[in-house]
Amino acid sequence: MNIDVQTLIFEFIGGLGIFLLGIKYVGEGLQKSAGDRLRDILDKTTSNPFMGVLAGIVVTILIQSSSGTTVLTVGLVNAGFMTLRQAIGVIMGANVGTTVTAFIIGIDINEYALPIMAIGSFLLFFFKNQKVNNVGQAIFGFGSLFFGLKLMSSGMSPLRDLQAFQDLTVSMSDHSILGVIIGTLFTFVVQSSSATIGILQGLFAEDAIGMKAALPVLFGDNVGTTITAVLASIGATVAAKRTAFVHVIFNLAGAAIGLLCLGIFSQFVMYLQSVFDLNPEMTIAFSHGSFNLVNLIIQFPFIGLLAWMVTKMIPGDDAVIEYKPKHLDPIFIQQSSTLALDQAKMEIIRMGEFASKGLEETNLYLTTQNQKHSEMSMQFEGALNNLDRRITDYLVDLSGESMSEMEGAKHTVLMDSVRDIERMGDHFENVIELIEYKVTNKVHLTEQAQQDLNNMFDLTILTVRQSIKALDNMDREEALAVIQKEDQIDRMERTFRKKHIIRMNEGRCTGSAGIVFVDIISNLERIGDHASNIADAVLGE
Repeated sequence: MNIDVQTLIFEFIGGLGIFLLGIKYVGEGLQKSAGDRLRDILDKTTSNPFMGVLAGIVVTILIQSSSGTTVLTVGLVNAGFMTLRQAIGVIMGANVGTTVTAFIIGIDINEYALPIMAIGSFLLFFFKNQKVNNVGQAIFGFGSLFFGLKLMSSGMSPLRDLQAFQDLTVSMSDHSILGVIIGTLFTFVVQSSSATIGILQGLFAEDAIGMKAALPVLFGDNVGTTITAVLASIGATVAAKRTAFVHVIFNLAGAAIGLLCLGIFSQFVMYLQSVFDLNPEMTIAFSHGSFNLVNLIIQFPFIGLLAWMVTKMIPGDDAVIEYKPKHLDPIFIQQSSTLALDQAKMEIIRMGEFASKGLEETNLYLTTQNQKHSEMSMQFEGALNNLDRRITDYLVDLSGESMSEMEGAKHTVLMDSVRDIERMGDHFENVIELIEYKVTNKVHLTEQAQQDLNNMFDLTILTVRQSIKALDNMDREEALAVIQKEDQIDRMERTFRKKHIIRMNEGRCTGSAGIVFVDIISNLERIGDHASNIADAVLGE
């Protein structure tokens, strides 16, 4: 291989790698800084499609990834936090938000890439504060983005003199669909629309590609980025699959509109370039931004039609678990403490049902090792965390109001019960992680150990269900039965632990299997303790 060609190839692929790392670091740094606020933005500000568009734009700007926003949206739809119509607005907004990366690239600060990376690395390595580290990660990623672009540009500059590449760009100008295919395939491979746009900006800056050939690639880039959402929807609910498919339809329709108006759009972009005296990189950024904005404006009125289409294309029951609170009406806090407590109690009973279902899914994951049960269990755990926050906030607001002695006692029982149910979710999450360790490391449990675990799971699930029933009816007999079952769980845990030690001593079980087994039964025993705490609260102890 000619050394110059090798150097150019290495510069290009190395630059692409550093660019992708930069995008990843910028997004992760900003996402860590924002924490759960990103999910909350989507959850709380998508009351209608227009607000969904704004939320999609904001979140995508923050995480620097339209695919990331769409995957997050698919997850929220899958968990019942968001309807299909709300999700369509978010997806449309994500397409506009992702264009910000191209505008950032259009700012000519390549010469300062290395100092920016140095600042980021100093913040990462010389500070212990996590928030400072997150900012440092984002800054380092920002510098890496420009350094990678500089290397890619250096690797791409000779392409303008390469006859084969000249012939390809001519073909792309004459046959626009070829450019769309190239853009789609490349974005599909690198899993980053920003990378495709960055390369396009570099080629355009080096005069290696003309506007008429560049625009179809840009359209294809939007189509290619939909694959991430499609992959995220595999194994998800029907509603989540429909959400991912909307993303595909929206971007395919946008590409079709772009191709039909290619001549007019090309002239419009060149007009913008002359009026605002744009550099080549910024010209592509304006192309990307204006195209996605026009696509949003054209298709926004048809959100209802898009929802109807995907519902017909992907039939099935779109019922999802509604993890949002159903009963926490704030109006009762001011009007009636008794009614407000009843509302909170109904929501806690729902929460308890989620805990028992999550435990059932965990048991199914242990016995079948089917990943869908793990995912369902983790969805229930996420729902428990969400309801824990919402119910606790509701009860805290209620505590500021005057209550009778009996109402105060009930308030305390409910507050304690919420905490115990949420902790059940933490424990079956621990069990999920142990099962995943078992599967990944091919840890083998004996048939007897597996049977012991199933027996303990059955008793624990029954105990949790009975504790929730006792709380629902404030039934002392049910509560006493829970206490008895919890004693059985304790005895079972001690017996199974001893039996497993014997199996290990006899060489029938490995040390890794012993750790997995003992930790699982310990977590189940702790779940039993929390069920017993609820029973104690019902008994007034």
